[in-house]
Amino acid sequence: MTTPPDQNGELLRMRELAEAAGVSAGTIKHYLREGLLPEPVKTSRNMAWYPREFVERVQLIKQLQEERFLPLKVIREVLENGGGLEGPERLRAMVELEDRILERALSGQAASALSAREVRRRYGLPDEALERLEKLGVLTPARQNGTKRYGPADVQIIEAVGRMRASGYSEALGFTVYDTLIYKRHLEGLVHEEVEVMMERVAGEMGADEAADLLERAVEPMRDLVAAMRAKLMIAELKRRRAAPRS
Repeated sequence: MTTPPDQNGELLRMRELAEAAGVSAGTIKHYLREGLLPEPVKTSRNMAWYPREFVERVQLIKQLQEERFLPLKVIREVLENGGGLEGPERLRAMVELEDRILERALSGQAASALSAREVRRRYGLPDEALERLEKLGVLTPARQNGTKRYGPADVQIIEAVGRMRASGYSEALGFTVYDTLIYKRHLEGLVHEEVEVMMERVAGEMGADEAADLLERAVEPMRDLVAAMRAKLMIAELKRRRAAPRS
C-alpha cells in the first residue's frame, strides 16, 4: 500500500491517529462529522490518511471537552477562527494563559478570606442581606471545613454595600441589594468582551507568565478608567435628561 505524498510530514491511518491521540476511532469519526477536523487525504473509497498534526488537535479537543466542558460547537468555532492547523496552537496558548491568570487570582484568596462571623463583625451587613446577595450570585463564598468564607472580592462588595447603606442608600428609600443586579448584568457583558479582546491580543504573542504580568499591571489603571468613564457618562446622562422635553 502506497502512502500519498505529504508536504507537511508523516501521514497516519485512522487507527494510527487514534492510538497516537489516545482516543477511539469512533471519536475520530465523530469529530470529523462535527467538522472539528479537516477532511483527510483519501486514496480510495475506504482508505484515508491524516497529517500527524491532527494528533495534537484531537488531544486538545478532548481536553477542552473533559476539562473545560466546552460543547463541540464552541470548540469548532474557536478552531475555525484560529485558521487551519494554527488554530490548535493558538487555542492551547489561550488555555494556558487563562489557567495562569486564574491560578494567580486564586492563589491569595484562601489566605485572605474572612469568615461569615468576621464579615458581620466588621461591616455590620445583616445576614438577610448577605443571603440575598448570595442568591443573586453577587457573592460567591466558599465553604472550608463547613465554615463559610468570603474572598477578597466578596469582602470588597460587602464593604461597598455597607457604605452605600450608611450613606443614605437605604431600603426606606427603595434601595435594596437587588440593585446590585444592575451592575452585575452590565458588567458580565463588559467582562466577556474584555476577556475576548485580551486573549485575542496577547495569547500566543508572549509567554503565559509575561502576559499574566502585563494583565496584573493593568488591573488598577483599568479600574480607574472604568470609574472615570462611569462618572463622565453619569454627568452626560443627567445633562441629557435636563435637556429632554418633559411630558
